[in-house]
Amino acid sequence: MGDIQKIYDGQRTAFIDEAWRSDLAYRPEFLSNDYEKGQKVLVSIEKELQSCDSFYISVAFITDSGVESIIGILDELQKKGIPGKILTTDYQNFTQPRALRRLAELSNLELRIYRTEYSNEEKTGFHTKGYIFEKSGLYRIIIGSSNLTAAALTANKEWNVKTISTGDGELLKNIKKEWDLLWNSEKTAVFDEYIDEYETRYRLIEEQRRRVAGEPIPKIDEFKLKPNKMQTRFVQSLDEIRESGEKKALLISATGTGKTYASAFAMRDQKQKRVLFLIHREQIARAALESYRKVLGSGYTYGIVSGNEKDYDADYIFATVQTMSKEDVLAHFEKNAFQTIIIDEVHHAAADSYKKIMDYFNPQFLLGMTATPERTDGYDIYSDFDHNIAYEIRLQQALEESLLCPFHYFGVTDIEIDGRISDDGQCERQLELEDFQYLTSEERVNYILEKAELYGYSGNRVKGVIFVSRKDIGIELSSKMNARGKRTVFLSGDDSQNKREDCIERLVSDDIPESEILDYIITVDIFNEGVDIPEINQVIMMRPTQSPIIFVQQLGRGLRKAKDKEYVVIIDFIGNYANNYMIPIALSGDRSYNKDHMRRFVSGGSRL
Repeated sequence: MGDIQKIYDGQRTAFIDEAWRSDLAYRPEFLSNDYEKGQKVLVSIEKELQSCDSFYISVAFITDSGVESIIGILDELQKKGIPGKILTTDYQNFTQPRALRRLAELSNLELRIYRTEYSNEEKTGFHTKGYIFEKSGLYRIIIGSSNLTAAALTANKEWNVKTISTGDGELLKNIKKEWDLLWNSEKTAVFDEYIDEYETRYRLIEEQRRRVAGEPIPKIDEFKLKPNKMQTRFVQSLDEIRESGEKKALLISATGTGKTYASAFAMRDQKQKRVLFLIHREQIARAALESYRKVLGSGYTYGIVSGNEKDYDADYIFATVQTMSKEDVLAHFEKNAFQTIIIDEVHHAAADSYKKIMDYFNPQFLLGMTATPERTDGYDIYSDFDHNIAYEIRLQQALEESLLCPFHYFGVTDIEIDGRISDDGQCERQLELEDFQYLTSEERVNYILEKAELYGYSGNRVKGVIFVSRKDIGIELSSKMNARGKRTVFLSGDDSQNKREDCIERLVSDDIPESEILDYIITVDIFNEGVDIPEINQVIMMRPTQSPIIFVQQLGRGLRKAKDKEYVVIIDFIGNYANNYMIPIALSGDRSYNKDHMRRFVSGGSRL
């Protein structure tokens, strides 16, 4: 059957008889976003970009998040020499100059800007939202409401129609006629000739908006912290569990959703007077203490029990497991000293030190908290808590409910070492994972920086974390990146708490001298758990991560929301060669690690 007949059949199905059989590729479609059904306008645009011979895009607004959504495909099209033209506008000064500059760096793209305030003429509105893809003389056209922004392509309520035409179709000819008029209008400027002027005006208006908006005056009741959706559901569920007479429960909460605050809200709700909060690092214990103080206020005393401090008499004690498990420390407490004991990152609870503490104390209630209860050694965390799950929210659900910052994941698989390109199978056959760490060679460092620049970040500057597998690799990588003009530091468990906190401040702060700012912190694992750095906008993984637990922990470093942060970019330079299903495992929370389950998840389409 030829293309013309397929188009006829597709039109008949779409407009005359829905029961008429036709090829979906030739059938007009209604495109919208619906995360519950796994539908995104972005999927259709990606599909057409991947297979076209050329493309044309005319949209009113382009944001950095929109460019980030398709930058990987655009880069592939650049390598293939597939030409594209993009027309946008300065209408309402909404389009972001940084987004345009990223597009302009692609050699296969021609970019123009329609000026709505040109000369002394009356201001003209510009609202086009159209995407045209040409392949072998056929044109697939998407027209509707979606601008080139992440929200429009993935989340907003949008209506678009996708159809197909030959080069002789009336609809296509009218669209192309209008395109040519706009593209060649005297009001339309070539990117290089107008971008500096537009960016200057954009920044001026942005500053004016900030000044006009000002800082809102907080109301008195806003000083009392209120739980989010997840935390509210958890508190209610925990109440029900305790009222039923159960003595233990587990909170499974995706990294970044606020499980520490959730536990604090629960303690406030249940009016607990004496609580022990167990964690494995002093830094995290201090952060938890401050979170509890914000929720519970000054009506209680708070203290640290660690190698450096021994506040045994506080109402709420935040203790490191290493210190609390010592005989002389346990001796300071009666066995029933605490109404509630909370174990954070409870997937560590199989360790002898944890068991020693739990065998000693007899609390009224035991609460465990983790983002990753599944252990690779088969240890059953669930049984430790009598299989009572107070609440469970996995990464995918947390993203869908807007509890976390959206992320863009880029798995870099075309890695060349000693002239060999590694793919999933080649990696294990040709290279041992430990030998894979050639990532500090001159070629490799250049490659890392090239990809980090291509995939970018959200915000005015990069605030990144790089995970490596060994200390010597991290030190060398930091040195070579610094030699190329980046501002980095390597941190390990050997560094003091003061140094870590100072480096974090240099990474996230915009109010310090330029010479003190950091672009990246490079580390092995000290940021895997418990460190709250919401401002992180780029996470680079350069270690062979075969554990979904570690993968989720590292991914989670960038998922916390922050002001002026639309999304976080995750760049995986290992590409998960030894475990292709890490992403769907992380997102779905599937506990079986069954690849068939994962394939079904992938085939359904990511909702991110």
